[in-house]
Formats: sequence, structure tokens, C-alpha cells
Amino acid sequence: MHDVIVIGGGHNGLVCSAYLAMAGLKVIVLEQRPVAGGAAVTEEFSPGFSNSVAAYTVSLLNPKVIRELDLAAYGLRIVERPIANFLPLDGSRFLKIGGDRTKQEVAKFSPRDADRLDDYQKRLEAVAEVLRTVVLESPPNVVAGAPFTAIAELFKLGKTANRVRALGLELQRDLLDLFTASAGDFLDGWFESAPIKAAFGFDGIVGNYASPYAPGSAYVLLHHCFGEVNGRKGVWGHAIGGMGAITQAMAKAASRHGVDIRLSTPVRRVLVENNRTVGVETKDGEMIRAAAVAAAINPKLLYLHLVDPPALPDRFRQRMQMWRCGSGTFRMNVALAELPDFSALPGRAPAEHHASGIIIAPSLAYMEQAYFDARSLGWSRRPIVELVIPSTLDDTLAPPGQHVASLFCQHVAPELPDGASWDDHRETVADLMIETVDRYAPNFRHSVLARQILSPLDLERTFGLVGGDIFHGALDLRQLFSARPMLGHADYRGPIQGLYLCASGAHPGGGVTGAPGHNAAREILRDFRRRRARRLP
Repeated sequence: MHDVIVIGGGHNGLVCSAYLAMAGLKVIVLEQRPVAGGAAVTEEFSPGFSNSVAAYTVSLLNPKVIRELDLAAYGLRIVERPIANFLPLDGSRFLKIGGDRTKQEVAKFSPRDADRLDDYQKRLEAVAEVLRTVVLESPPNVVAGAPFTAIAELFKLGKTANRVRALGLELQRDLLDLFTASAGDFLDGWFESAPIKAAFGFDGIVGNYASPYAPGSAYVLLHHCFGEVNGRKGVWGHAIGGMGAITQAMAKAASRHGVDIRLSTPVRRVLVENNRTVGVETKDGEMIRAAAVAAAINPKLLYLHLVDPPALPDRFRQRMQMWRCGSGTFRMNVALAELPDFSALPGRAPAEHHASGIIIAPSLAYMEQAYFDARSLGWSRRPIVELVIPSTLDDTLAPPGQHVASLFCQHVAPELPDGASWDDHRETVADLMIETVDRYAPNFRHSVLARQILSPLDLERTFGLVGGDIFHGALDLRQLFSARPMLGHADYRGPIQGLYLCASGAHPGGGVTGAPGHNAAREILRDFRRRRARRLP
């Protein structure tokens, strides 16, 4: 019999399993796909061309996880982008963000904005630093009864409050704005030029099916500021070998510590006896027993599909049905005969802007209209596209002289209006996404040799991303911190004893961070220690 079964071999499931095994537990991971890694995988999608299939860039992966799992020893190498972002605009105008020329670039559009840039970044970083400290901690959990447990949670809350208090009044006001305001309103308060607001505002709608002026979208912007690459905060990078290099290193680390990783083994249901989890049944009918089960999947899939309804409290199940998913994401991978030749910055030879995150969205107004289109029509007529060309930094992904690109596209409706199916429209929307890039780089469409298309429905069917939601649940105030996935269950424990959530639907949320897996493992180990302590004479 195993100590813990982990459902799902995505990055959080692998992290959770590795920590549990390092502590001496007997752990098995059950992954439905033929490869471990979940949505962070690298696959060949056309002969000679490989790319990160879904998750596509690195920054949020927690340095503690990298260090303690010794991922570098298992082949992980991350390289930085030369600059963070490139925004091609109309005519010969463009904006570059990152490196040591950001102020100079911003000054092309507004000297006033350039003067405010240092203060903006300093204050945003100060707030992000406070929140970084809670990423690897279990949030205060709202509990009823159990006075000693309630006291412990109050201590947690006091610790968090002290960190916020240390910010000082001005930064506390910024923190309040970032949690409650829209990204658009927050940025309008700082800057006047459309390009700089678009560059920063893009982070507010990544994986967020909402207008940049939707209340709470400023937090999504902040969520994307937590990261670092090779010790440099706020930097974005690429894993050599693609995102699969991260999860393959995690799988090797877990296996090295004794984790049994079973591929092509979907789970049919969680077994519950006397309000306690006792194992799982696989799709093939195999019963696997364990003292605990940790689910590295969307909480909706766990509680509404794998747990028999009578085993859950009615109100819990009802609230889980209201868990909001759907990030408005359409993913593509393309093989390219040559690099894009942008009208605003001509040239097909590799340059720093080719190795950045290339954002096709010139203003917040453009982003807002894209959302309105998707709500009413199903997809944006002028969509938002981030183009990333990892082969400019990693020549293992494509044949010499050729390239691969990731297109992360917003906004599309997770479910199309009037009962239409994404299977009937995916090619049409894929054409639109390529044409959108082609308007800014007129050689792009003709340079596409092959393409891989993942609509929201494809992302759900392939990776279990419900509604195509890359975060396993929207990052809004109703679904954050002590409310993720639900008040009373923010400590990675569900309403059934021995059943835990270790995926991005738990704190601190989405992105390839490893933090939910790390945190859940800590709570599981605490429960195992308590159980053993109770058995001592």
C-alpha cells in the first residue's frame, strides 16, 4: 500500500510527489497522458520542429523549488530574454521594454512617463516582494469551531498583516489598488501614453478573460511580477529544450527519490470510506489503496467528476459548481521558414526583439474591444497575440536557419455562443491569428510551414484545463488567497479526510510555479506526522 497517490503528473503533481518522497513517504503519481508534465511539455509538432506545447515561458518557477529539487542536476538550464517585450506599432513606431534602455524607449512617446517609470517599478516591486513571501506559505484558513485551530490561523493572519503594515501607508494604498482596481485604471493613474500602458497592461489580461478595465485585473498584472530568472527578479526567460525540460527534470528528481510515475493511467474516481479517502480507481478498473490522495488537477475535475456526490457536503459541491474557469486563451505553435520581418523594425536576421515577448496589442482600448468582441461574437476580430520565438535562444528546437514560434492568443470565448463547437471554428480562428501577426510582419503568413492549434476545447481535452483556463480558476478576489479554492479549504485540504489539492486551483494560483505542490506537500507531511504521533505509546 502506498502512503500517497498523486493524481496528475503536471509540474505541481511532480513537485508535491518529490517533496513527499524526500520525506520518506511511498508515493505513486498517476498521469493520464503518455508523458509527464501536464501543460508544461515539449513535443515535436512537425518533423524537425519541437516547441513548448501549452505553457511557453519561464519566470514564476519558484527558486526554492529549483534549488531543493536540484533541477539543474537533472538538466534544467534557463536563459534570459535579452529584452522583456517588443510592441510593434503602426508605421515605423515601436516600443521595447527591458534591458537598460526602457526609459529611453518610453521617452519616445512621453517624457513624463519616462520620468515616472522608476517610481512605478520601485513601488510595484515593493508590493510584489511582500506577496512573494506568502507564495510558499499556506494562507490563513477560515475555520468554524476548533478553537486551537482558529488560534493558529489567527497567528498566520497576524504574520501577514505585519508584512503589509511594514509597507507603510503609501504602499498599502498601492496594494489595495492592485487587489481591487482594474489594470487599466491603475495604469491610467500612472501613465499617459498608450504604448507603455499596453506593454504593462498585457500582464493584466494574460489568462484573464476580462477587459483590462475589469475590477481586480490589476492583481493579475501583479501576479506576473512575482517571478525571477537565475536570481534576477522580474525577468522572463526560456528553458533550453522547452518547458518540458522543467517537468522532465522534476520527474527525474521525483523518481530519484523513489516516486513511482505511471503514465497513460487516467483516474476514474477517488475511493471514499467513512468520510476518508482510501485510494483511487483507475479507468481500467484497478483499485490502488493509499492513506492519502493529492490531486494535481483543476478542483472542478476533482470534486465534480472524481468524487461521488454523496461523499461531499451539498453546499461545498454547489459552490464548486460556481468555481469560475475560462481564460479566453487560444494557443498555437508554428514552424517558420524565417524570422518575422516587422514593418516597424525591418530585418529577418536574428535581433533582440525577435527573442523577446512580442505583443500585438497597441493599446488598452484595443484589448478592451477584443474582450467585447469575444463576449458577443465568440472571438476577437482584432485579437491580442503574444508571439514568442524560443528558437532564437535555443537552436535545438528547429532545423538550422528555421524557427518555431508560440502564439498565445487572447481573447476567445471558452464556450462559443449558440452552442457552436470550437471543432468547427478552430481553423478559421487560427487563420485570423496568423493574419493578425502578418499585419505587423508582412512575411509572417508565407513563412509558416506547419502549425499546431489548441482551442479552449483542445486545451481542456488534452490537458484538463477546464474552459482552456491556464490558471485552473480565475485569479479574482473571490478565488484568491484564503478563498482559493474556497473559504475553509485554503490549506490544501478538502472536506474529505485524506484528500488534498496540490494544483494551481490552490494558493497561490496559476503559472508554472511549483508553489501549490510545494505547499500541499508540507501540509500532507504535517498530517502524517500528527497521525504517527497519535500512534506512539
